Amino acid sequence: MVAIYNQPHVPTLDKSLAFLVVDDFEAMRRVTVNQLRQLGAEKIVTAKDGKEALRVLRSQHIHVVLSDWNMPVMSGLELLRIMRADPKLCALPFIMITAEAERHHIEEAISSGVTSMILKPYSPGQLMMRVEKALTWKPRQVPVPAPAPVPASQAAKGVLTQPPQEKPRPTILVVDDTPDNLMLLSGLLKTDYRVRLAQNGAKALDICTSDEPPDLVLLDIMMPDMDGFEVARRMREHPMSESTPVIFVTAMTSADARLKGLDLGAVDFITKPIDPETLKLRVRNFMRYVQMRKDLQSEYDGMLEMAQLKEDVAHITRHDMKGPLAGVLGMLQALIEDDSVGRRQLEQIKLVEETTLQVLNMINLSAELFKIETGRFELHAVPVKVGDILRRIAEIDRTTFSGKDLVISVDTDVPVGEEMPQILGDAMLCYSLFQNLLKNACEAAPDASKVSIKLHDGDPLRIVIENKGAVPQEVRGRFFDKYATSGKQGGTGLGTYSAKLLTEAQGGTIEMGVSDENNTTTITVTLPRAHGA
Repeated sequence: MVAIYNQPHVPTLDKSLAFLVVDDFEAMRRVTVNQLRQLGAEKIVTAKDGKEALRVLRSQHIHVVLSDWNMPVMSGLELLRIMRADPKLCALPFIMITAEAERHHIEEAISSGVTSMILKPYSPGQLMMRVEKALTWKPRQVPVPAPAPVPASQAAKGVLTQPPQEKPRPTILVVDDTPDNLMLLSGLLKTDYRVRLAQNGAKALDICTSDEPPDLVLLDIMMPDMDGFEVARRMREHPMSESTPVIFVTAMTSADARLKGLDLGAVDFITKPIDPETLKLRVRNFMRYVQMRKDLQSEYDGMLEMAQLKEDVAHITRHDMKGPLAGVLGMLQALIEDDSVGRRQLEQIKLVEETTLQVLNMINLSAELFKIETGRFELHAVPVKVGDILRRIAEIDRTTFSGKDLVISVDTDVPVGEEMPQILGDAMLCYSLFQNLLKNACEAAPDASKVSIKLHDGDPLRIVIENKGAVPQEVRGRFFDKYATSGKQGGTGLGTYSAKLLTEAQGGTIEMGVSDENNTTTITVTLPRAHGA
């Protein structure tokens, strides 16, 4: 008996979702578009390369990107990296469609922020599974509590364990114009595989280019209307069947026939009359290759899940560290203001405060910047004594950069005796913001020069940081860009970029000015003024 091949039920997608399909191969674009339409999608835009895709993304609202890896002009990996570096596009789900099988390439895509990966060829069901998963993917903003571990005693008894699921049997398509040959091959293979039958080339092509192509094709060469060579040639021209293994089963034994078959991508020849044991052995060998590709897809999925798990753990850790550190910082600052603390102890407390601020700054840059970049940050603004923050950071940097003999001054145009104005923002973000800016200024300033900080009263408040040393001409246009750096050993190019994001997250502005005549660089930050505080 021949196994019946039932079409699985596939759920449908929300019709309001917009998809961008990126592939330089028009036939593959059509295949993906048709599969998305079968799944219920109606809003589908296409692009032939990453550059065209970027133009679409910056002009239209897209919910999911499905992109091929290897493309001219701009590859899928390049497109992914540009999207992840763009604050407006970085949270968009990205599904990479690929025939890549090298592990280091997959690790490269995962490290670049890919949401999911799918190996060619794929069925609508496989595509649906990854699209659904991509739609639930979001950069984390709130830590998720880790699940409680299962007690060893329960684990030993098998509590909460799932029985292993049986893998679906691979599918073989047998193509022959002789019914007796079809039934013979089916009988030999049906115990271990699902078997489909086709009595002519046209029917075989329909099956091979469908949304559920077979894993292996046993193909007769000598058939009327369309011979096996023509079937194989057309299979190689279609995205759904171009990589399907073909074994020619034929009475033809000439060298020319073998060369032609190999040129069309045949993986083996079996001569008629068929030896049953030889047939089963060769089929089993090539099914190992088929299973390896399926295992590869599972491995990619597992690598992505592990990367997401590591990200979740990192976010949980950052969240759990930030609260205690903020408490430590508050206690240290209370001790610094305590007149009963001796001078030597005060110096030690200030060193501890400096270290705490550095750690807190790293946490802010990794956690809060991530939220800001992905548009998920919510500011809970309160009055902040920004003057006190500037003085504390200046005092810390005087110690840090003592070897450069810098003069670091903090001034204000507020009249003596009047209350210092406050900004409406977040104290921790202000610490990170001005610590980065002042650190950059001190690093850039020549030895024995002056770095000045001035707080100007107004609405908004204006803070100006100036140092000797003009920013190089080649960096000025991208001074606040991500990874922009010049001449600083070990520099990441994130300091000014993060300062810009932290400023704008608090409703402020930041600008850089250069005077080549005076050889100075000026950073001007404006922040909303707190009224009635």
